[in-house]
Amino acid sequence: MKILFVTSPGGHLGQIVPLQQWWQEHNRSWVTFKQADAEKALSDEDVTWAFFPTTRNFPNAVRNLGLALPTLRRLKPDVLVSVGAGVSVPFFIVARFLGIRTVFIESIDRISLPTLSGRLCYPLSDLFCIQWEEQRRFYPEAINIGPVL
Repeated sequence: MKILFVTSPGGHLGQIVPLQQWWQEHNRSWVTFKQADAEKALSDEDVTWAFFPTTRNFPNAVRNLGLALPTLRRLKPDVLVSVGAGVSVPFFIVARFLGIRTVFIESIDRISLPTLSGRLCYPLSDLFCIQWEEQRRFYPEAINIGPVL
């Protein structure tokens, strides 16, 4: 299986690392921002650097939308997995258009309010995962996988 992880560095990337026992067995690539923690954590991985910042930054959202199409065509993943944040949205849009399966994991620290990325990616996701039952009120069709940390 070919997996493309699309995520922000820091805590979002930190929620994917504990799943390493699963993903290390598969062909994988990453899309994230060129920041020190991501460079260190993914030093031996295939990484495409996205445009930053993305928090309500429309020009970079458009640039990342432009990055998504050639990246997804080049890598041809079987599934795109994300814990967010903003960089996930343009990749989910293009993945949906290309027929690539998508999995979104809502962030562990957002219990009382949903993330903007989660709200935008929920209708684009083939599988939407939550880590707390309290998150179900925002995502009624989600699967509760429990905390990944």
